[in-house]
Amino acid sequence: MYQEAKQRLRGSIAPIVTPFDATMNVDTKALQNLIEWHIESGSHGISVTGTTGEPSSLTIEERELVMETAIKTAAGRVPVVPGTGSTNHAETLHLTKRAQEMGADAAMVIVPYYNRPNQQALYTHFKIVADSVDIPIIIYNIPGRTATNLDVKTLTRLAEDCKNIIGVKESNKDFEHVNRVLLNCGRDFLLYSGIELLCYPMLAIGGAGHVSATANIVPREVADIYNYWAAGEVEKAIDLHYKLMPLNDVLFKDTNPGPLKTAMGMMGKINPALRLPMGPPSEELQKEIWQTLNQYGLLDQEAGMSK
Repeated sequence: MYQEAKQRLRGSIAPIVTPFDATMNVDTKALQNLIEWHIESGSHGISVTGTTGEPSSLTIEERELVMETAIKTAAGRVPVVPGTGSTNHAETLHLTKRAQEMGADAAMVIVPYYNRPNQQALYTHFKIVADSVDIPIIIYNIPGRTATNLDVKTLTRLAEDCKNIIGVKESNKDFEHVNRVLLNCGRDFLLYSGIELLCYPMLAIGGAGHVSATANIVPREVADIYNYWAAGEVEKAIDLHYKLMPLNDVLFKDTNPGPLKTAMGMMGKINPALRLPMGPPSEELQKEIWQTLNQYGLLDQEAGMSK
């Protein structure tokens, strides 16, 4: 069961934004349209209610609504991996169980943020969550957001003790750390990059793919980084890696998903609304985003990087 999942859960798992309508409610129709666009554009999988999906701005009921909408819309055409983690252990358990009930292909569970638990507490938290379900679990390590780094030793213990913990999304700029993940957890452990500029480098060391916010802007190109690598067309993958760098840079000049939603609004994809305490980028950055999208030819066409 988990070996099959390890084969299917590879490539670009696009972390989709949560669109809001004019009344600041979750816009399920816009979400459905985004998912269809991603599938048509070649994204290998879909993730919702992760960092890019503003989960801390959603109620539990809204998170369930977004997960259910994604799973029903994808309808088995691509894997759906919702983010089910929270700073609250009971909420994490609830959402992970709900993801399984809804038919999710896996659950992505973030290291609890703000609490700053020690390594033993992290081990206990993830083990209880993993033991509560049968679906695959992908741990999400993003120390820049959580203020806590999941040690490789802790992750290795979890991979050994919980057969359904099959991978980790590392939004970790410490490239030595991510190398040691595969050394200690095994080369068949799924390692995903959550750092845009490390999507290609992680493939080179044996990574399974990436969960890149930039896929919300150019899903085909982000998927093609993996496609070229998997096909042995290394130079094409490297060329695309560098071609995307200016776009990656501008999308992270303010806290994600602020610049990202602004860009998607300029492309006509969504209403770019953010819920407080998040807010839009400065006017100066918005101009830079517009200029960058224009350089990529994204303002007058729905997708792609050339007119």
